[in-house]
Amino acid sequence: MGEEPGRGQSPVNLQIIARIHTDFPTKFGIPRQSGLVEELMGEILFEPPYRREDALLGIEEFSHLWLLWEFSKAEREGWSATVCPPRLGGRQKRGVFATRSPFRPNPIGLSCVKLERVIREGERAPRLLVSGVDLMDGTPIYDIKPYLPYADARPQASGGFGQAHKDDGIPVVFAQELLNRLPQEKRDAVLHVLQQDPRAAYNKRPDYVYGMAFAGFDIRFTVEEGVLTVCDVIDTREGKWEKVK
Repeated sequence: MGEEPGRGQSPVNLQIIARIHTDFPTKFGIPRQSGLVEELMGEILFEPPYRREDALLGIEEFSHLWLLWEFSKAEREGWSATVCPPRLGGRQKRGVFATRSPFRPNPIGLSCVKLERVIREGERAPRLLVSGVDLMDGTPIYDIKPYLPYADARPQASGGFGQAHKDDGIPVVFAQELLNRLPQEKRDAVLHVLQQDPRAAYNKRPDYVYGMAFAGFDIRFTVEEGVLTVCDVIDTREGKWEKVK
């Protein structure tokens, strides 16, 4: 016999309504919050049962949307009551419910994105084009809700340790010759992603060449004395991207 609702087990059966497609085939480099890099685009493709024009009726009245999604690659046995947020150097502990860590009892994420337009033509229409994304390519989406400024915005709210680190970043040196290897429309986005410092808190070595997969390119960089320098841009759109060892 199953447990009664409210005693640890929910009768709700969540359905994947859509998946989002972005420039990040891996987790490395994805901004830690939505909206930090406004130029990052994503296309939301609905699963067949939910690919309906009437389900989107009125959505264009809203400038921004909430996405509820799954941390589908956050693989871990069980869960921990405390985690070590990257913005605190990966060494200080906080309660899991005081963070946005992906390692949660239920691996559900929340992002606020800007609705750029509804694409109504094509085989898989309707689709949503959104910006300011912080999601990996193929991430499952459980729900989409409109952002309501009068109810969702709290200008006087306290942001805890997250607010204290909102302006954290790193200077980036990206030679124009290397930047020119990227499509024009991707250049601002990759610059702003690198300025967020994609490195994990536990892996900040000056003698290491990092590789970030982005939009079909391998962006290779080093960090020394607090400056990130791009050392190569490799087009991998015709082959399989391999992580730098």
